[in-house]
Amino acid sequence: MIYGIGTDLCDVRRIRASLARHGERFAKKILSDAEFVTWQERSAHNPERGVRYLASRFSAKEAFSKAIGLGMTGPMNWRLCEVSKAAQSGQPILVLHGVLQDWFEARGLSAHLSLTDETDYAVAFCVVEMAAE
Repeated sequence: MIYGIGTDLCDVRRIRASLARHGERFAKKILSDAEFVTWQERSAHNPERGVRYLASRFSAKEAFSKAIGLGMTGPMNWRLCEVSKAAQSGQPILVLHGVLQDWFEARGLSAHLSLTDETDYAVAFCVVEMAAE
């Protein structure tokens, strides 16, 4: 049974501008520790790739927050929601931490995530399901 659906369209240029204004502090606010390491590696290799990585994570977390119906209020927190990938397929998955993970699991929820990005935009779509009773 579907619990919620969320989508987000992120303008990569806004993320680029926020990074220019706030530097790494902005990325640290949005990304988990593991995501931050990946962002640093991608940014060092190709700064534009780093910006799109950050934009896609921003978009995914916004879409997820909408799907669970909380927006960016507790227990939803940028850093407690991590976008990772399935080991074999590379499919994007959400890894939740701390109180957000506890809240999510207590409700018997699971999430499905789709991401894409282009030069100026990143898009995420998230479907959250509740286990059938």
